[in-house]
Amino acid sequence: MKELFDLKDKVAFVPGGYGGLGGAVAEMLAEAGASVAIAGRSADKAKALAKELTAKGHKAIGLEVDAESVDSIRKATDAVASEFGRFDILANCVGKNREQKVAEVTEETFDEIYRTNLRSAMFFAQAAAKHQVAGGRGGKQVHLLSVRSMLGMKGYGYSAYCATKGALVMLVKQHAVELAQHGITVNGVAPTVVLTEAAKKWQSDPGRWEALLARIPLGRVGEPRDIAAAALYFCAPASDFVTGQVLYLDGGITATQ
Repeated sequence: MKELFDLKDKVAFVPGGYGGLGGAVAEMLAEAGASVAIAGRSADKAKALAKELTAKGHKAIGLEVDAESVDSIRKATDAVASEFGRFDILANCVGKNREQKVAEVTEETFDEIYRTNLRSAMFFAQAAAKHQVAGGRGGKQVHLLSVRSMLGMKGYGYSAYCATKGALVMLVKQHAVELAQHGITVNGVAPTVVLTEAAKKWQSDPGRWEALLARIPLGRVGEPRDIAAAALYFCAPASDFVTGQVLYLDGGITATQ
């Protein structure tokens, strides 16, 4: 049973890997035995988390990547393959939101969210696939989506966010079909609100928080390790026959629709 989730000798690249969700994913992949490369806009934060994982006996490095720059994405991905001599897993945890209602959305905001959430996913996937195909061992690609990829949210200005996360669903499916011939699986994890530092603003508004919990059949929001566990499944041998799928981690929200 253990071998189904064993990532020993695998190399995982986790862009967006020092945030609340990305950090949990990076840590869980490391715990499963993978050598982990953590990347984000702040090299210092990426290296700090890598240092923490190394202190626990894991193999990890931190590096800088600007998710809005295709050149930066390609250079960072190449650096991971060069550092470890192979490239097995992409766990893309990059994401951004700006709350603006329809009448308020600016061209600059929409383009920023598009570049960060959707365009970056395309080019992280492309750069990763180059090394996975060249390695001849197949590989895994996992993208962090959102329950908002299929459900709108009344009262909130999530136009750009929902549009880009919805588009990611089809990116996952199309990449799964195209890359299957190389033994590469592509899947997505789509959580609802998860209790990270970024989400704690919800708790500061009791009415908003209670309304959120009322929509979740399980009566709680997600924890970072809930999402990390799903990402681990898609990165591990346990999911070798699963591709083109999106797993909604929402406490039952989508089941009520």
